[in-house]
Amino acid sequence: MESGVGSGVRRGIEDELGSGPAAGAAAGAGGREVVLWRVVVGAVVGCFVLGGALMVMPDGDRRPAGLPGPVARAANAVGVGAPASLPDLVALIGEREAHLRAHPGDARSWAELGAAYVERGERTAEPRYYPKAEKALRTSLRARPKRNTEAFGGLAALANARHDFRTARRWGEAAVAASPKRWTAYPALIDAYRGVGDYKAARKALARLLELPSGGVGSGGGAAGSGAAAGSPSGTQVLVRAGLVYRDQGRREDSAAALSDAAALASAPAERADCLVRVGELAWERGEPVESLRAFGAALRADPGEHAARAGQGRALAALGRHSEALRAYQSALAKQPLPQYALELGELYESLGVGGAARAQYDVLRARVREGAAEGVNDALVLGLFEADHGDAGGAVRRLRAEWARHPSAAVADALGWALHRVGDDREAVRFATKATDKVRGGAVRSALYAYHRGAIERELGNPGAARRHLGEALRINPSFSPVLVPVAVRELGELEEVAEVEEVEEVEQFGGAEGV
Repeated sequence: MESGVGSGVRRGIEDELGSGPAAGAAAGAGGREVVLWRVVVGAVVGCFVLGGALMVMPDGDRRPAGLPGPVARAANAVGVGAPASLPDLVALIGEREAHLRAHPGDARSWAELGAAYVERGERTAEPRYYPKAEKALRTSLRARPKRNTEAFGGLAALANARHDFRTARRWGEAAVAASPKRWTAYPALIDAYRGVGDYKAARKALARLLELPSGGVGSGGGAAGSGAAAGSPSGTQVLVRAGLVYRDQGRREDSAAALSDAAALASAPAERADCLVRVGELAWERGEPVESLRAFGAALRADPGEHAARAGQGRALAALGRHSEALRAYQSALAKQPLPQYALELGELYESLGVGGAARAQYDVLRARVREGAAEGVNDALVLGLFEADHGDAGGAVRRLRAEWARHPSAAVADALGWALHRVGDDREAVRFATKATDKVRGGAVRSALYAYHRGAIERELGNPGAARRHLGEALRINPSFSPVLVPVAVRELGELEEVAEVEEVEEVEQFGGAEGV
């Protein structure tokens, strides 16, 4: 019986290679691909099994000598781009700063310090750590300008955190070029490709990543490559990237399986919590608030400092009609990780409940956080554009999102720009972008209720009732609770369209019957 580890990736890769059930009559060529899959998964899983065996070997009554402390835990995590707990990050940053005062030419430690600052900024939503990260990473590059994969990868991760995906792509490609056989170079590059909307390149990078000897045993990547096989986060990060790439392709079952496998494999509490948040977010996108709430609760049990899970609970609780609990969950998330997206979601929840003053207060928080981020190099054009389109200056949103589309032509930006154009009344151009976000043939493969709603509303304004009914209905089938503000509008608009269609059908039948009588 096959291990659960990697089962989700197996299904996805078999489909990608053409060796799964869809291959049908191509079974002859598929045999070679199945062997490839078994080699890849066997190598990856073998590393995990060996690492797990090493972890549980008895050592009398003593604590295992290799059990890492907070500095080692954080170093292992940031060395492979995995999440680390805030206390561990603080310990690592303090230790590396002290070390570098005595050894200012240590390029690797500068890169590690920079990566730790990036992770701290993401966990706290405090962009003031990003300039510190950039300074440390560039100091590492000055100390070792060539083949400094750790600094290249750290700068890619920093640019991703700032939503500067073009820059992240450049640094990510430099990291891969410097060390093409080091698996740790690939995850940040995959994230960058997704951010710029180059989904084909993301799939290719994932395929290359899966061909590498992935894991702490002999990977040569980061801290995990220093013999830290036990508890290595490597396989988890590979599975996470596979799940995200599959999600972008609209392959939600494969994505869910890969992310669930990642959560089961993760050994560190912070990494497990991050994986469970991704499981919960995907369940939310699929319109499964109970399953989503369960995953977010498990994430918080693994790591109470995983504040993204609090915001996720807010979404799920609101969908279940537990509004007081939802408000408290959002408020808790914003208190510890004040992301503009959370302020927008909480503001819209207040708005749906008729509490306009509280909604406006959250929108002010959003604007303030965007300004603070911009001062530290963070690009929040996407969330600000979506907010302005619905709650502020729609014309300004169009200008902002056009510039963002020129930088990062992703499905998310296409959807937001299309919606902003709709809000200023330019539905003919709006539908072009809405189509890019939702039409598989033209690049929009992800199944998003929000994207489908936006396209349906635009088609309705263009006088295309059939297309409007199809997309509005799809939005409500994908996730009947996708937005506390927009769902009632979608239900009303779909109902009106269906009533008109029924009347037209009756009139057509009557007309046809009358013609037969004549």
